Amino acid sequence: MKKSTLILILVASISGAIFESCTGKTAEKSELDKPVVETAAISKEDATAATITNLQAAFKGETTASAKYAAYSKKAEEEGLHEIAMLYHAASVAENIHANNHKVVLEEAGQTVPEIIPEFTVKTTKENLKDAIEGESYESNKMYPEFMVTAKAANNDLAGISLNYAYRTELKHLEMYKGALAALESNNVKSLPTVYYICPTCGNTYQTTTPKRCGISMTSKEKFMEITSLS
Repeated sequence: MKKSTLILILVASISGAIFESCTGKTAEKSELDKPVVETAAISKEDATAATITNLQAAFKGETTASAKYAAYSKKAEEEGLHEIAMLYHAASVAENIHANNHKVVLEEAGQTVPEIIPEFTVKTTKENLKDAIEGESYESNKMYPEFMVTAKAANNDLAGISLNYAYRTELKHLEMYKGALAALESNNVKSLPTVYYICPTCGNTYQTTTPKRCGISMTSKEKFMEITSLS
């Protein structure tokens, strides 16, 4: 990712803070209202080292998730589940944005980012959805909240921004996968959306329609990526 994207990350975050302080609320507040633990019993030195390790783990996880969801999308399409294939395709795009954001922060810290060879197993779409739910649950309920606490203790603002972007998006992906599994189990897959919009700054994912600005990064909707096909 180019430095211009890194600047966009910072500008979007600052814009969001200004908007909140001036209006007393944020756009799409429901996307921002889940609390995260605020403190960590760790020294700044240890937190700094741990944050680098955490970012490397997050980069590997998001890179793997992007490739895995692309494969899950192909499997769903093969099973005639186009709507679920579209969800996986959109999520794959979003996870790649998260991976690139983490990569930028690591490179800014002078760290070498290793090449990742994703490892995963493709099963039936129902099994794949359960796997996705398990993965997103772990990331949104444990991994990212803990990583964000450590980044705060390290005073690493860039890491905090990148981790927060992924965290907030994974919360939404989790609910989307739960909805897809419920639709599959009730033979109601056709009710699922087939159009998605992805914020290029943070990976935030919208179904069918969008607000004027991203509810996480405040990026204008004119910059969103529209996902209407699997190509």
